[in-house]
Amino acid sequence: MQKIEIQAEQFFDLLKLKDISMWEIFSQMIDGQEKEIIFIDNEEKILFNYILPDNPEKLEEDRTEFSKQFSEKLTNMN
Repeated sequence: MQKIEIQAEQFFDLLKLKDISMWEIFSQMIDGQEKEIIFIDNEEKILFNYILPDNPEKLEEDRTEFSKQFSEKLTNMN
């Protein structure tokens, strides 16, 4: 499995600048092979990782599940 390291702060700043979602970027990276995307901080410490699936259907399932969990966490914070 290919491993891709991404500087989290720069990545999310770029998303804001380009007004694009991370899911759109991820969909462009799908090529039939799973990839491990590793988000790191400025000190090269791992913040979190994501296994990019090998097909768009699974990516959509992941996006839906992520949105659901994120929404639940926001609800619980209030």
